[in-house]
Amino acid sequence: MSWNDLRKGRFSQPKAEYFITFNTHNRQDIFTNYKIAQLFCKQIVINEQKHHRKWLTWVLMPDHFHGLLRLGEKEILLSKVIAELKGSTAYIINAELDRKGKLWQTSFYDHALRKEESRKNIARYIVANPLRKGLVKDIKNYPYWNSIYL
Repeated sequence: MSWNDLRKGRFSQPKAEYFITFNTHNRQDIFTNYKIAQLFCKQIVINEQKHHRKWLTWVLMPDHFHGLLRLGEKEILLSKVIAELKGSTAYIINAELDRKGKLWQTSFYDHALRKEESRKNIARYIVANPLRKGLVKDIKNYPYWNSIYL
């Protein structure tokens, strides 16, 4: 699926919630390095505070990110929110690794949540990623996630 296909029908609504996924460039396992993963996790908090949005649930995997995002009251495009998070993390991580080039794939996947969709079930799905991939046997042993629901 092309980047343009992913953008078709994308609509940013204040206070709406979105299930987001984006991958590292060429699905490289960048976040197996503890220090690099921690740099990303700190940017989540900065991203929330700077733009009045809330990452309700998220997990950082070695080669991708899943999150449940609630936009703030101010009108801001979803694509701008994601671009800012990807841009800030790419800049900081590339500097730390003394490298240049793409950290993230260009596109991202989003799904606007409907009122009837269970946020708790989506949060469980997101957080269970490390379990499904066999990275840990108990989510308590995986350090790169957070959820207001669990």
